[in-house]
Amino acid sequence: MPVISLSRIIAHWAAQQPSRMALYHEGDSVTWAELESRTNRLARAYQALGVKPDDFVTIALPNGIEFFEACLATWKAGATPQPVSARMPKFERDQIVDVGAPSLVVGVEPDEYAPVSCLPAEFVPDAAISGAPLPEVTAASFKAMTSGGSTGRPKLIVSKLPAATDPDIPMLEIPQQGCMLIPGPLYHNGPFLWAMTALFKGCTVVVTTRFDAEETLRLTAAHRVDVVYTVPTMMRRIWALPEDVRSAHDLSSLKALWHLAAPCPPWLKECFIEWLGPEVIWELYGGTEGQGSTTIQGTEWLTHKGSVGRPVETCEMKVVGEDGAALAPGEVGEVFIRPLAGAGTTYRYVGAEAKAIEGGWESLGDMGWMDAEGYLYLTDRLSDMILVGGANIYPAEVEAAIDAFPGVRSSAVIGLPDEDMGARLYAVVDRPDGPADPRAMEAHLAERLVRYKIPKSFEYVTEPVRDDAGKVRRKALREARLAAP
Repeated sequence: MPVISLSRIIAHWAAQQPSRMALYHEGDSVTWAELESRTNRLARAYQALGVKPDDFVTIALPNGIEFFEACLATWKAGATPQPVSARMPKFERDQIVDVGAPSLVVGVEPDEYAPVSCLPAEFVPDAAISGAPLPEVTAASFKAMTSGGSTGRPKLIVSKLPAATDPDIPMLEIPQQGCMLIPGPLYHNGPFLWAMTALFKGCTVVVTTRFDAEETLRLTAAHRVDVVYTVPTMMRRIWALPEDVRSAHDLSSLKALWHLAAPCPPWLKECFIEWLGPEVIWELYGGTEGQGSTTIQGTEWLTHKGSVGRPVETCEMKVVGEDGAALAPGEVGEVFIRPLAGAGTTYRYVGAEAKAIEGGWESLGDMGWMDAEGYLYLTDRLSDMILVGGANIYPAEVEAAIDAFPGVRSSAVIGLPDEDMGARLYAVVDRPDGPADPRAMEAHLAERLVRYKIPKSFEYVTEPVRDDAGKVRRKALREARLAAP
């Protein structure tokens, strides 16, 4: 099949399966034929508001059918969707609009960014507008995602992939005309990429407003889902369900369960492999910039436990020491990636400068090591490292040990100032059943960590310390504890 412009991809599938369900969200659904005409109408409304080819359209909508329609209408107008959280504080969104200079902001008050055009959530174009196909047009970039900048100001990561697709190219284990479940926030790169890839392959995409462990299993069974996108936090919450609840749902349709965005504790991964089968469990490591990634299937992981896989065929990776020299297998250093097509071929920043070292190598800020076979093992984020009495401590290792304690849903380890040691380890632990017995926790951690890596203080909470994308906001947690009396 030839490459198809994203301005034409819905029409392509609507011609083949007009009455099949394209999107499902909490009881609402839309067929391919309806999606085609509705997004044609919406694209014309966007054009009337000034959206031109290669403009950005900022989309501040929650998960739902409307989010997909806004993206599709943007592509049909030849523009690039730039999603942000619908719950993002206005101050942060203002900065993104300032950096990106979109021609339209969707999901805000009508005059919020005047003279920039604005549309509120639940906008419905005039029924008199034509729903017929528009002229084909292909944006130079298919997405522009948001990221925090090192300066504190946000930046846009603009893909250099054009808004076009070949549905025949195998990607992410997603079958053509299958069914995909997305329980994560669509403004994040992972859920966005999996959801849109599935849609471009003619799949029904089932999306939830937010993640719910039992509902994820129910929807998988009810829609005979082929592929589901998760992060380790979701997996942990699913595993925390009573076994009779987990086993009550028929998950036999599942061909791939992907997890990414955060480290997955090996014990949790083993539980899922035993439950669903090693061939179903897939992991990907990579960044929004798309310089490269690693993937690994559960079958392979069992012989390389703890690995995130080997680099895919479009990139190369190396582990570098503090002196900039490549390290031997087994030695921990900073992980660098380079696309085989060359530095700068996969993305550009708006609002920041890319930091490539000599030879076009770039870092995602992760520490890790490679084995002799080229499998990558991550240890932690470079920026998360805590220096305690001269020792480098990576929170992810400590968190993985805490998370293995019974009843713990998730944890975050931060460093607080200490006159003697420079920093002391402080653990914020999400445990719905309340605080753990201190001696039991101490004994549990002593089996897994050397003494200096065991936190000096534990704070127990009952709300998640990670967001729906599996990311932990260590900076915010630390600042809140520093500000407390």
